[in-house]
Amino acid sequence: MSAALPEAVPAATAPSRLAPLRRHALPLLMLAVLVILPLAVPGFFTGVATRGMAYGLAAAALGFLIPHGGMISLGHAAYLGAGAYAVLLCRMAGLHEALLVWPIAAAAGGVLALLLGALSLRTRGVYFIMITLSFAQMLYIIFSSLQVLGSVDGIGLPARNTLAGVPLDGTILFHYVVLAILAAGLLLLGILSRSAFGLALRGVRDNERRMRAAGYRTTRLMLAAFTLSGALSGLAGALVANFYLFVSPAFLHWLLSGELLVMVILGGLGGVAGPVLGAFALIVAETALSEWTTYWRVILGPAVILVVLFLPQGLSGWRRRGETGGSSGHG
Repeated sequence: MSAALPEAVPAATAPSRLAPLRRHALPLLMLAVLVILPLAVPGFFTGVATRGMAYGLAAAALGFLIPHGGMISLGHAAYLGAGAYAVLLCRMAGLHEALLVWPIAAAAGGVLALLLGALSLRTRGVYFIMITLSFAQMLYIIFSSLQVLGSVDGIGLPARNTLAGVPLDGTILFHYVVLAILAAGLLLLGILSRSAFGLALRGVRDNERRMRAAGYRTTRLMLAAFTLSGALSGLAGALVANFYLFVSPAFLHWLLSGELLVMVILGGLGGVAGPVLGAFALIVAETALSEWTTYWRVILGPAVILVVLFLPQGLSGWRRRGETGGSSGHG
């Protein structure tokens, strides 16, 4: 019996050695596909992927809040819209350089999230959900009434921003720029998730009262995460505005906030890349079904419900669920 123990140690440590590879398998696979895609398929599919990445960044920013602090926002489109309108206002002011405009868009989303978050975080639970929704709809109504910004019809952009003087009008070039920003955003969220900041936020989610008793300023921690999420959503709004070459109050509407939340649910919260996978799934399904029928929402709605019922961990969690079932069977 004593000789069996040393033999069991390598077998027990083998899965732990593979754990980092398994944890990063989905992001690496997605990165490889997105790098190769523009070189292998027509421009239409590249455009769909670019749109998925832009919305995926906003979904990842929203998805970060749920396991880190337990914040479910139903008004996150407000920060995406703030970034989009920042691009429009910069264009009106004669600013075209992305190295200037896009940080301004991120700052617009972050400052707005800081202000609204400071008020919203006075509440918790369903009250927090409703107040974030209310603030977003208030901004939607305000921007819908501003004639100088196109009111409810929106206003078009003459061209995309330039990056270090290089126009981003090319589909492939813009795709890779958005991919680089998405990768940087996911890397940042991943680092924060494993940092002391992320661990403290998880503690707040599990038991806020205990974290307060331990000396943590829980509201400040949650507000910092909310501000960061708003800034990334504002940056995503800048990318969306450049993709569509159009800005309208629809970017602020609660329907878009709901779609971002559906992306998070579809992809799952097992990692920072899960919401991005959910964004691709929703956008690809929407694009395919809308080409087939005008009643595509009638099909897409039940499909989302089935995913929630049979894949409660989301599309990114199916492999982990299979591994768990397999291990329990062997045990």
